[in-house]
Formats: sequence, C-alpha cells, structure tokens
Amino acid sequence: MSVEEIQKAKQAVEFNREQLEGILRGRFFYAPAFDLYGGVSGLYDYGPPGCAFQANVVDVWRKHFVLEESMLEVDCTMLTPYEVLKTSGHVDKFSDWMCKDPKTGEIFRADHIVEEVIEARLKGDKEARGIAAHPVEESADKKKRKKKVKEIKAIKLDDEIVKEYEVILAKIDGFSGAELGELMVKYDIGNPVTGDKLEPPKAFNLMFETAIGPSGQLKGYLRPETAQGQFLNFNKLLEFNNGKTPFASASIGKSFRNEISPRAGLLRVREFLMAEIEHFVDPLDKSHPKFHEVKDITLTFLPRGVQESGSTVPITETIEKAVATKMIDNETLGYFIGRIYLFLTKIGVDPKRLRFRQHMGNEMAHYATDCWDAELQTSYGWIECVGCADRSAFDLTVHSQKTKEKMVVRKKLETPIEVTKFEIDLTKKLFGPKFRKDAPKVESFLLNLSQEDLKTKAKELADSGKVTFTIEGIEGDVELDDKFIKIEEKTKVEHVREYVPNVIEPSFGIGRIIYAIFEHSFWNRPEDVARGVLSFPPLVAPSKVLLVPLSNNKELQPITKQVSDILRKSEIPFKVDDSGVSIGKRYSRNDELGTPFGVTIDFDSVTDGSVTLRERDSTKQVRGSVEAVIKAIKDVTYQGVAWDEATKDLTPFVSQEAK
Repeated sequence: MSVEEIQKAKQAVEFNREQLEGILRGRFFYAPAFDLYGGVSGLYDYGPPGCAFQANVVDVWRKHFVLEESMLEVDCTMLTPYEVLKTSGHVDKFSDWMCKDPKTGEIFRADHIVEEVIEARLKGDKEARGIAAHPVEESADKKKRKKKVKEIKAIKLDDEIVKEYEVILAKIDGFSGAELGELMVKYDIGNPVTGDKLEPPKAFNLMFETAIGPSGQLKGYLRPETAQGQFLNFNKLLEFNNGKTPFASASIGKSFRNEISPRAGLLRVREFLMAEIEHFVDPLDKSHPKFHEVKDITLTFLPRGVQESGSTVPITETIEKAVATKMIDNETLGYFIGRIYLFLTKIGVDPKRLRFRQHMGNEMAHYATDCWDAELQTSYGWIECVGCADRSAFDLTVHSQKTKEKMVVRKKLETPIEVTKFEIDLTKKLFGPKFRKDAPKVESFLLNLSQEDLKTKAKELADSGKVTFTIEGIEGDVELDDKFIKIEEKTKVEHVREYVPNVIEPSFGIGRIIYAIFEHSFWNRPEDVARGVLSFPPLVAPSKVLLVPLSNNKELQPITKQVSDILRKSEIPFKVDDSGVSIGKRYSRNDELGTPFGVTIDFDSVTDGSVTLRERDSTKQVRGSVEAVIKAIKDVTYQGVAWDEATKDLTPFVSQEAK
C-alpha cells in the first residue's frame, strides 16, 4: 500500500470509540484503579503498554524541550504548605462551579451541564429537521454516556434559539458562576437525567487538602500544578545558571485536582502527569533568538475576538504574522507555540485535528497578558491538552512580597542611567523600645514596600506628619511619625538594572495528549473491520518489534535467540510471540498494541541468516540479513528516515499472511 492508499484505508471505516476503548482496556493500556473494589471515579492505572507509551512520550518531551533549550530540570515535592498556595492564589481562586440537586444530593459541574443539555437540544433540532442521519438516542455515543441526558427529543427549535445556543457553546469556557446560573434559569436547564431544578452554581476548590506531620496543625495540599516549586527555587536556578537570563526550568510529575465530575476516561481525572516549563524572560525584551526556526509554520488559530463574536470558525495564519499583528502577544510566546506544535505532531497528533485557542478576557487569569491552549479534537469534542501562557511577573512578585526575599535578575548596564525613585530611611534605634519582639517584623515590612506604596506614604507623611500601616501578625494599626521614618524621592546613577522577570509557561497534560493520540492513531482494516490498528509513530510505540518464529520447531530457536540478543543489545524494545496461532493473527494482535515492525524467522533464516521485516500500516514486507533489518528499524524509529529510504537495499517479499 502506498502512503495515499494507507490514508484512504484509515478513513474508510467510521471511528468507533467503544471498539478503541475495548482494545485499550482489554490490552491493558490502562484500567480503572481499584477495580476489584468497584473503582474510584477519575483514578486510573496504566498497564505495561500504557506505561511504555507514556515513558516514550515523556522521553521525547525531554529531548524536544529540556535538551534542545538547555532547560534546568527540577523535581519538587507534591506536598505543598497552605501558605504557598494561599500566596499564589490557588486557595481563593482555584475553583470550578458546581450545582447540587436538592432532591438527590447529586453534584454536577455547572458548565458541563449547560454544555451537555444545549448540545442535546441542538442534536434533537437537527434530527427534527432531517439533518441527523441516525436517531441520536440510538447512537453508540449515547449508550456510552449512560443517559447523560434524560432523552434527546426530535424537537425543532426556533432559528433564533439555535443561534443563541451556538453562541453559548462558543463562549462556554468564559462564563462566570453567576452567568452559568442565569443561563440555567433562562433556558430551563436542570438535572440532565430527571430534569429537576438545581441549586445555583457555587465555587468548589479543586485542591486535595491534607495535614503535614502528626499534629495535623500544618495544613497543606497535594499540588494542583508543578509550577510553584519552580518559582520558589528561582534564586537557586538563577545562581546555577550563573545569573544569566533568559533561561527556563522544567518539571515533570504528578499533580492532583479533585474534579467535581470526572468523565471521558483519561481526559478528566483526579491524578495526572504534568510536564511544565517556566521560561524566565526580561519584561522589556520578549524576543527569542530561535524565533526564525518556527516563524513560517502555519497553524490553525481560534483567537479571542472570534470566540467573543459567538463564532468557532478558526483562522489559518503563520506564527510570524500572528506575532506581527499582536494576535500572539510576543515572540517568545509564539516560539513556544511553534515548538508545542512540532512536539505534538512528532508523537502522533493529527495536525488536522489540532488548533490553538486563545483565552477570552473573562476566562484568562488576572495576572496573564496572553494565553493559548493547544486543543485536540477527539470524539469528546475539542480538548485542552497544552496551555501556553505569559504569566507576567505575578508568581515571583507575590512570593517575594510574602517571604520578603528578593526574586530578581541583576543586569549590568553598558551605559549607566539616572533613576529617580522613593527611598525609605529607618531610625532603627527607636524600633526596639517601641515594638520589642515585633521590631524585626516591622522593619522588614517597611523595607519591602513597593514604589507605589512609598509614593502614597510619602504624601501621607508630608501631609499629616505620620503614617499608618497594617502589618500581618501585629494587632491593631502601626503608627509612625517622621522621627521613625523618612520617605524621600532621590535620583541616583545606577550601573545595574534590577528587574523581576516575566514567565512564559507551556504546561502539558500528558494523559490527555496520550488519549488524543490513541484516537488519532486508531483505525480499522477495511477488509476486516474487526481488526483494529494503532498507528503510533515508531518513536513512541510501546514496543518497536514483534519477533515471530514461523513455528515452534527447535531448528528456529537458536536464530530466534540470536535476533533477540541483538535487539536487546541495540536497546530496541521487542517481544517474542511463538504461540501456535497463524502469523496473520499474531501480527493482528500486535497491530492493536501499535507495534510498528514485525520480524519473521523461518527455515530460510536457518540456512542463510535472512529474516523478513513487516511494516504495520502498509503490511509491506522486505527481506535481508538480520543486521540490515535491524539497521532499517533503527533508522526509521530513531532517525526519522522514511520506510522506502530505509529499506531500499532490502528485497521486497510477498507473503501469504493470513488475514
């Protein structure tokens, strides 16, 4: 089969999610955790092929980002004290909106309920208009969702309502809790099974709370992201990097979110693997020296303005133009969006089912200047798999203010500059008698006031002769007059510029990416739709080679062992299938595992040392020496050489492979 024929074959049979998930669970890519005890929603275990696939994806991620960009990798603890996440804003703001059914006590996530009910009504409208080819309630997807909505009635909606519903779906990620509540009332959206009214949406914090230590007094959480550990180690990382910027740190590890209503298998879980990058950059210079490497890549974008107009029709643009028109805020952000695209397509994401969606104004974190999500299209819809945000200087600033520890870059200036700013002078000998044990706390607070605060307090001191502060840990207001402090605006010549770097953060949900690749890679042989194939790129396939002795004859065992030893020493993952079933069935079983190559050992192998090499998707076979075949496997898998090029010196082979 040619490349074109393979593409046609992959599209010949309609995608069947139930069949794919049956293969993934049946071949133990993953399974519900604690299955013997009934399982726990949102928790999954990875089996041997799932573990190997995840490890390969992570290995490619490290090489593509950490190695390529000379990033500094850290591995931080998953337990995080309350104070850290209070400072970062997670305690107060890391929430989703939930609704409770007062009759049953059942909990729903508000945006999901609105989305699901409206989607169901739109499907019913299409069926009533004769657009739906099959009754929606009979579809496999409907059965899989297990009555997610009570029923989908074939009711024709007013054209105006249809437009309103489509606008709501386009903006679904940007609604506040109050707005979701208003939509539920306006469109009579309740319990999707019973139709009963739900309570108004309430914020539910997604972090798992815990206690650190035997006393239980040190409150903490399982981390919801890996980022905070990287920010808190900024000074150590900067020193390790010899004070040079820009630079990036990276971290791969588990994070935890107490999802309100886990669903869609690996796409919405409570424990998941994240890979995050924090790229620290000068806020006055967000250019990137390697931007030229990605600027000509053409991507599919769904910018903020398009969504806010109620549309989901994307635009196609080069990264260079997207940055030049300020659709993407800066070069460094654009560079990482390009690198994200290259990574995802390298590991098996279908570029036709990949888009970059910009966060809307009311959706974006208050501290971010721009944020884009790499979304992958699956049978569950468009799923956010990678976020790429310009987090400005928020995290380093708030942690610095809280800990009174500077987190800054000091850059020597080629030309000294005059800087005018407010400075505070303390008469420290008066602080001890007045504040006693609290004196260091008061001094630290005053010395860490921002320029804005100093300007305000300077005016207050000049106008009234005194200033008043509220300092955490000290009861009542702290009042000081000009005997204790002086605040003046001074002009100095500075030879060093001191600044808090901004952060560009690409954040990868590895589990979501993996599941999307499962869907993007799955297809059925048109000649036998029961035969499923996972067309993983060889680079990330769990196992690279299936070693197939033609029979259990003892004559074949020595060369089977010889080839096994060579593969093992070459560090090529493989498995041997010497079961008694036909070769065709053995290959078919491993097509389901995504194994890209098969090596057949027959009686000619005993006499001339040759073996047959089979390619998974096309089922093409070639023959040659063991050394030549293994070289071809390595070239295709690890060097990215095309099959035809890698096997040009091998002999085409026609087999009677059993179907």
